[in-house]
Amino acid sequence: MLIRKPDDILSSEITPEAVWRSRRELMLRAGLVAAAAGLPGWAARSAFAQDAGALPGKPNPAFSVMDKQTPLSDITSYNNFYEFGLDKSDPAANAGKLQTRPWTVSVEGEAGKPRTFSIEELLKLAPMEERVYRLRCVEGWSMVIPWMGYSLAELLKQVEPTGNAKYVEFVTVVQRENMRGVRSGVLDWPYVEGLRIDEAMNPLSMLVFGVYGKLLPGQNGAPVRLAVPWKYGFKSAKSLVKIRLVEKPPVSSWMKAAPQEYGFYANVNPNVPHPRWSQATERRIGEDGLFSPKRKTLMFNGYGEQVASLYQGMDLKANY
Repeated sequence: MLIRKPDDILSSEITPEAVWRSRRELMLRAGLVAAAAGLPGWAARSAFAQDAGALPGKPNPAFSVMDKQTPLSDITSYNNFYEFGLDKSDPAANAGKLQTRPWTVSVEGEAGKPRTFSIEELLKLAPMEERVYRLRCVEGWSMVIPWMGYSLAELLKQVEPTGNAKYVEFVTVVQRENMRGVRSGVLDWPYVEGLRIDEAMNPLSMLVFGVYGKLLPGQNGAPVRLAVPWKYGFKSAKSLVKIRLVEKPPVSSWMKAAPQEYGFYANVNPNVPHPRWSQATERRIGEDGLFSPKRKTLMFNGYGEQVASLYQGMDLKANY
């Protein structure tokens, strides 16, 4: 896997001052008006997001961490989305070409009622929630992101998985004319990921349609992606077009490309180093400066209370 560490960021990848200042001022004005009206922050975002990209939803405190949220400017400008290029700034520069309408996601395989859903159907399938999740990249950096969406289980229940559905495979879009990165040989396309069925049905596993109260931009996986917060970020596949319920473990793209480095589970585990670097610490993008001490990485990214039981009795060093 190609690695760009946070302290290797080029000055050209940093959001221009005028851009982040204008965004910050906009949010500040929204916050001041909301405060005057007695509205909470989430209501402010709904009230002031009047453009077509608004995606209202109520916060779910049970699925949200209290960590300081990463600024939107960082979330949308520092990305891994190799279909649009290998540098962190490439997705923001190139993902505007992604065609997200019309869009469908087929759910098939070991299902009693396989079905193809339009993006419009998915947006209405369950109530939208704002969940503030930690994101930990295998490269050693992290963010805290207010995603908009609902549990993946809400979708899977619609197709009635059979008793043979032991795993879930996720397949992402390939638009060769719009995704210049797929012309490279860094991975076999389309990008494929997978979860065990009990992992996929865990309420933390999330179908994501928005960030900071607005529809996902292309560089973050529009129009629908996964968020699996206790696993390294590459497990949270972007721009989904197919979900397959299967009996055997899927071979994910990074397992296929580098089986000596990437296993099926990819649980955040500070005690298991990557073959080429430690996973014990991380740098929080948008908060930790280049010379700030790195923070300790938490087992399961801090979600152990909700997910540790899924791996009871397993050797998590062997099942990395």
